Amino acid sequence: MLSDVMEDYLKAIFTLQESEEPPIPPSQIAARLDVTAPTVTSMMESLEERGLVEREKYTGVRLTPEGETVALEILRHHRLLEAYLAEHLDYEWSEVHDEAEVLEHHISEEFEQRVAEALGHPRTDPHGDPIPGTDLTVTEDDTSPLTTFEPGDRVLVCRVRDEDPAILTHLGEIGIEPGTELVIRDRTPLGVYQVTVEGTTRHLPESTANVLWVRPADRDGHEDPRAEQEA
Repeated sequence: MLSDVMEDYLKAIFTLQESEEPPIPPSQIAARLDVTAPTVTSMMESLEERGLVEREKYTGVRLTPEGETVALEILRHHRLLEAYLAEHLDYEWSEVHDEAEVLEHHISEEFEQRVAEALGHPRTDPHGDPIPGTDLTVTEDDTSPLTTFEPGDRVLVCRVRDEDPAILTHLGEIGIEPGTELVIRDRTPLGVYQVTVEGTTRHLPESTANVLWVRPADRDGHEDPRAEQEA
């Protein structure tokens, strides 16, 4: 049986692999989990012994198929819990992550299924992150950071890839969340993005623009990223 900490590492590696080709450097894992590099090295040795990760000398690690299965199961728990906390218990989207971190390791498969049914089998959590299905597959993500787009582009916010409550609170206050359309007006030499949200101009530092994952809003057949899954 895996410990909660082991599951946290596997989930962290999978999340990093969502936006970067593996192997994932230990320094990135350490930064995400706020631990030291030696701690990461020790844990990677343990996970490798269990067949959950593969290590490449001097470069980093990647999940094995078995490790990916564990990570997806924990992610499904986590993101369903975030959705439930927001929809049924009136948590703000800036509050759900920490609560779900505590609960995700301790719910049964029966409880998971009941939560999914109560929510109508959603595709995404409150931050727009895809919820793995019951078969532990994830819908292919065709989004990219706002910083990859140009002035004049109209985009649809699909994911907010940050767990910092302060950033999420600020974005909520200025009306930017999954499902919001933005028009990029300008990018200053200092990296500040000027965007309009329902006719209102907002200024986003590059660090914030980089966690907004978007796709073209005028793409034919685009759908709301919060749409529900098939049951």
